[in-house]
Amino acid sequence: MDNHTSGFLLLEFSKNWELQIMCAALLLILYLMTVTGNLLIIIAVVFDHHLHTPMYFFMMNLAVQDIGSISVIIPKAVFNSLMNMKFISYSGCIAQVFSSIFFLSYCISLLTVMAYDRYVAICNPLQYEMIMNRTACTKMVGSVWIASFLNAALHTIATFTAPFCSNIINQFYCEIPHLLKIICSGLYVIEFGILVFTAILVISCFFFIVLTYVQIVSAVLRIPSVQGRKKAFSTCLPHLIVITIFLFSGCFAYLRHISDSPSHLDIIITILYSIIPPILNPLIYGMRNKHIKIVLTRLLSLK
Repeated sequence: MDNHTSGFLLLEFSKNWELQIMCAALLLILYLMTVTGNLLIIIAVVFDHHLHTPMYFFMMNLAVQDIGSISVIIPKAVFNSLMNMKFISYSGCIAQVFSSIFFLSYCISLLTVMAYDRYVAICNPLQYEMIMNRTACTKMVGSVWIASFLNAALHTIATFTAPFCSNIINQFYCEIPHLLKIICSGLYVIEFGILVFTAILVISCFFFIVLTYVQIVSAVLRIPSVQGRKKAFSTCLPHLIVITIFLFSGCFAYLRHISDSPSHLDIIITILYSIIPPILNPLIYGMRNKHIKIVLTRLLSLK
């Protein structure tokens, strides 16, 4: 089989039709919830000038990323399940690989920038406006977009330049580790090396975020108010939990040995790093934020 194949066959959620429909319905509900929550955050930030600050600017970009990352995977999986199909075209698979890597890279890079933003705001508040000005924030987000695009292009080219010896992917979307499994033997060394290099960068971002939050926590502990400390910790802890789940499940999925047979563990791991964070991010960054809730209440004319 060469690179001119018409497409690939993806993994079904279940051989049982009723169970497959239930999985598709659950994914569709989660998708609609995620898109709705993130759209509300985007609307609130765009239409209220009081929220035109660096923190909410980054929050809006994270919401855009969440919608993009979950839209790459779920609609196609739901459509295939409802139509009882397993097929994805070759060009569709390329687009899925590029988009998924782009949004994954964008997510970890933006979370790193957001951690730095919180560090400056809490540990260096007197110089916050000077450091995190409009130009600096725009350059940061622009750098995240460019780096994510280059990383996605590099992975996509390295994956699809090698010939495939099979068209059966043991995953419900075109995930690189499972594509490497069906590349003809010995021709995936370059892409595996790129994956290892990317994993090192991702883990470096994680440790940067952890060190940043250590500085934030030490600053918070100096706050005399118990209520203030509790509020700060309630914000930091869910953020770190989501980042930990996202990074370690993602690294585990991309670097571990892939078995030759279909595995439900692979599906669970993929859901952990690709679907759970976009679902939780609106709750952590938006719906628990009183300013966002006030703006949404006013926009939606709710009492």
